Amino acid sequence: MARFKCAFVSRPFAIGVYALTALFFAAFFAWPILQILQGGFLDAEGSLTFAYVYEIFTDPIHLEGLSNAFMLAVFSTLLTFLIAVPLAFVSDRYIFPGKQLLSAFILVPMILPPFVGAIGIRQIFGQYGALNALLQNIGLMAEGATFDWLGANRFWGIVILNALHLYPILYLNVLAALANVDPAMEEAAENLGCTGFRRFFKITLPLIRPGVFAGGTIVFIWSFTELGVPLIFDFTRVTSVQIFYGLKDIGGSPFPYALVAVMLVASVLLYALGKGLFGREGHAMMAKATSTGGPKNPGTGAAFICSGLFGLITLLAVLPHIGVILVAFSSDWYGTVIPSNFTLQNFDLALGHQLTVPAIANSLKFASLSTVVDIFLGISIAYVVVRTRLPGRGLLDAMAMMPLAVPGLVLAFGYLAMSQEGRFFSFLDPTENPTGLLIIAYAVRRLPYVVRSCVAGFQQTSETLEEAAQNLGAPPLKATVRITLPLITANIMAGALLAFSFAMLEVSDSLILAQKQAYYPITKAIFELFQLLGDGRFLASALGVWAMVFLAVTIGGMSLLLGKRLGAIFRL
Repeated sequence: MARFKCAFVSRPFAIGVYALTALFFAAFFAWPILQILQGGFLDAEGSLTFAYVYEIFTDPIHLEGLSNAFMLAVFSTLLTFLIAVPLAFVSDRYIFPGKQLLSAFILVPMILPPFVGAIGIRQIFGQYGALNALLQNIGLMAEGATFDWLGANRFWGIVILNALHLYPILYLNVLAALANVDPAMEEAAENLGCTGFRRFFKITLPLIRPGVFAGGTIVFIWSFTELGVPLIFDFTRVTSVQIFYGLKDIGGSPFPYALVAVMLVASVLLYALGKGLFGREGHAMMAKATSTGGPKNPGTGAAFICSGLFGLITLLAVLPHIGVILVAFSSDWYGTVIPSNFTLQNFDLALGHQLTVPAIANSLKFASLSTVVDIFLGISIAYVVVRTRLPGRGLLDAMAMMPLAVPGLVLAFGYLAMSQEGRFFSFLDPTENPTGLLIIAYAVRRLPYVVRSCVAGFQQTSETLEEAAQNLGAPPLKATVRITLPLITANIMAGALLAFSFAMLEVSDSLILAQKQAYYPITKAIFELFQLLGDGRFLASALGVWAMVFLAVTIGGMSLLLGKRLGAIFRL
């Protein structure tokens, strides 16, 4: 009776949440996408045409850009898989020295946007960078000789940087999936003679397939539309950069719309294909208590090999961060292994520069307000999805997850398109004041993290406590606020911290929508500083170090709050 009462009384609230969320997504998710499709597939008379898209596929430059974007995504995802899956398997199955500390360091790559790390990589692998100086010092390269490692391998440099930044997402998903695998199934296979790699590929990998797909999809779409790293590496023959440079023609040419439409359709089709092939529901399993499980001691030698594997990957992953930190603390770094002079002046100059202090304040304001929106919508959506029987609540959950499947670059372009002069949302024109659009863009992009975190909290908290409160006379909403929300505070805080920290260092939305210096967020300020002659790269790196410290604190807090459950936030 109480269960029926809970579902019945909360129905008006559930319908209100459904309507509000549908309206929000219609205005700021579906509408900008519709603007892109109209611009790419409708001619000046409003008739359907494929001429613009046909032009994209017959133009060798645009075709090369799409091909490069796709190959970057493929190889970035494969390399991420090769890094993340072995690490997750070792972490789940074995005990080794320093496991807790090394597992925490896995999250380090997430504390810096990859395009900022690209500044450090350029300093290390550039023509007069640290690697050439090291090779000269040890006699493997003639003195005075140089080689532009990045100039000769920009494609693979972007692939490696993407993988080293994104592998924690796949690692967290795979680790969470492995934690739910019933050891009895693997033990049964071993008893039948299926061991080693064969058992992993025949038994374990199919069982964790949904987790692999969840993380792999985000990695693929992120890499497919990555804008910052190609910009810093001067890799212009890729679709994301071609779109960025085509923004100046957005008001008078249909081809930027057509290019973005092609990227949108490609992303959705690739996601749907992957979902159909790899994202089907996993096999039902008994609880782990049905068999002896848990991490095992692999032996002294193997344990140190496990520690070495984690240490090596972490060292490679933090190499861009080390480069950025050294640039930030140097007054000059040219043709030497490490900077010849160290100074704190860059931090003083960075904080005193006309771009930086307003940028920090802007990012704090934009990220804070967008996080408030995400918390309100995220809790409400999660409540409806888990606690009610409203028809269509599964559609509501899917709607909240859709921003993960649509590239941020596409949405940012859509916001720019829908706010053009003469359009319904022209009052949000970012050339005048981008505050409104940036807050909306940050909120839409990060809402899935808050929803998924809150859904996990509601699922892990019994609703019998709310039913007891309702039987004592408390309205359903009051019972939820007074009883359940305090119990899922850790989930709410983790999702909010993730939304806030990622919004602080959002790249695509910031670079495209922030068109007026007074409203630059941190990432746009870093990009503009990097392009300055003279001290630009030193000031940009100093601001990047501040960003690293900030994100390190927030992600460390999330890790303490959620532990292995952190991976569920990145699940579609």
